[in-house]
Amino acid sequence: MTGIRLTAPAPGWAIDADVVVVGSGVAGLTAALRCAAAGLDTVVVTKARLDDGSTRWAQGGIAAALGEGDTPEQHLDDTLVAGAGLCDEEAVRTLVTEGPDAVRRLITTGAHFDTTDSGAIALTREGGHHRRRIAHAGGDATGAEISRALVEAVREAALHTIENALVLDLLTDAEGRTAGVSLHVMGEGQHDGVGAVRAPSVVLATGGMGQVFSATTNPSVSTGDGVALALRAGAEVSDLEFVQFHPTVLFLGADSEGQQPLVSEAVRGEGAHLVDADGVRFMLGQHELAELAPRDIVAKGITRRMHEKGAEHMYLDARHFGAAMWEQRFPTILAACRSHGIDPVTEPIPVAPAAHYASGGVRTDLRGRTTVPGLYACGEVACTGVHGANRLASNSLLEGLVFAERIAADIAEVRPPRTEPAGAPRAAGDPVPLLAPEARTAIQRTMTRGAGVLRSADSLAAAAEELETLHREAAADAAGDGAKAVVPGVDAWEVTNLLLVSRVLVAAAREREETRGCHWREDRPDRDDAHGRRHLVVRIAPDRTPVVHRTETAAFPPVRPSD
Repeated sequence: MTGIRLTAPAPGWAIDADVVVVGSGVAGLTAALRCAAAGLDTVVVTKARLDDGSTRWAQGGIAAALGEGDTPEQHLDDTLVAGAGLCDEEAVRTLVTEGPDAVRRLITTGAHFDTTDSGAIALTREGGHHRRRIAHAGGDATGAEISRALVEAVREAALHTIENALVLDLLTDAEGRTAGVSLHVMGEGQHDGVGAVRAPSVVLATGGMGQVFSATTNPSVSTGDGVALALRAGAEVSDLEFVQFHPTVLFLGADSEGQQPLVSEAVRGEGAHLVDADGVRFMLGQHELAELAPRDIVAKGITRRMHEKGAEHMYLDARHFGAAMWEQRFPTILAACRSHGIDPVTEPIPVAPAAHYASGGVRTDLRGRTTVPGLYACGEVACTGVHGANRLASNSLLEGLVFAERIAADIAEVRPPRTEPAGAPRAAGDPVPLLAPEARTAIQRTMTRGAGVLRSADSLAAAAEELETLHREAAADAAGDGAKAVVPGVDAWEVTNLLLVSRVLVAAAREREETRGCHWREDRPDRDDAHGRRHLVVRIAPDRTPVVHRTETAAFPPVRPSD
């Protein structure tokens, strides 16, 4: 263990359970429902409301080999190609073979997907897929429908849920095994202030970390809390340098920050074209699938064209859809565009890449077990090896389903006994110096400038130095006379998590001296298969510095069992 924790008061209350699931997206709620069905006393903790995570923002859909003529093997091939040589093939095979039945179980849970006139699930295509295998709901509101169904199922099952709660740190017993989490509940209710949920199994399903960048498709809650918690607890993270920038995000101006409206890849899947200001389709000739190439290729194509033209954005042209198709197939996107004064029925949509999805995260095995006994991870917070260097479109919801079910099965099989946290019911170790909430903007601009779509040795070195300066200043303030010490609170804890995740991401990006997948090094434009087909595994040393280790092969080494 690293002996590092957030600065926070000791828990003033505690509850006991068999399992605590942190997060309420598709991964978290699926894990919770399956654990509860197995007779495990399960508590769900979520940072905002149950339906406020990234899942409900997913527009495109969920990928699975459900259509006639499609097979898991074809889905596997497309995923491996998108992953640019770094997918763990066993993990991908698990995803694509178990995926179709997992989707069917989701339908049984209550999710309603769009259907054809014959009653079959309607399927579409997205970037990197050679088959129509994307199931969608409400046209472009798939995530919202999945979230609705799972939240309703959780409430019907009367699971113990704690909303508006930021999880702080992992609790461990005398043997170093998971014993629960500390958390802070915001607002009055059954629980308030800093407390603890004591449980021998903890499932992290906290989502992504898009808020480390200035512009992202992620909601405001996506501040990397799960990755930061795992790092402080001594867990390993992997592939954090691979941040996918979605190619087509509605451009709201060069200074626009925070969550940006997504224009789903499904719009291109239905035939929309990327064009420059002169109406030229610049993706033709860059890839056999043109606008439907894997996301890293399309994002690079857009960025190159922006540089060539000296433009701040490109355009997505779907005027040929007509009003009826826009209103029926993409009502959410249509409304979002019109709310910003753009009518895609009559004009092209201005788009530019923005931070979207973390392909890396807390390293797990095929059962979702991390390197800390009793700690599991699934969904975007996890790195299962499925995505490699670049996630294939619409594989994320499927990954959340499949690996959440595997985690629940593992916990139900092991059924570890409850143990007491070592010492006081709080995370052990020295507290991390807290950053002032105002540092959030500085971190985001540093990361966007130095570790965004385009990276280089110089930009990453500058970012690393700026982040280390923030870290040193926070440590100096904490060690001073107390006048500058930051008061513990949600904003300070969030920005402290952002800094830790940013430092680790930059450390990995500096170490990967090649261009691969969604990691684009301007100074190293070529892919280096002789040395680059390795994972970068990072942990935090006791002195709080990131330590990067390169694996020997593209396959993940086994993690330490959690049982």
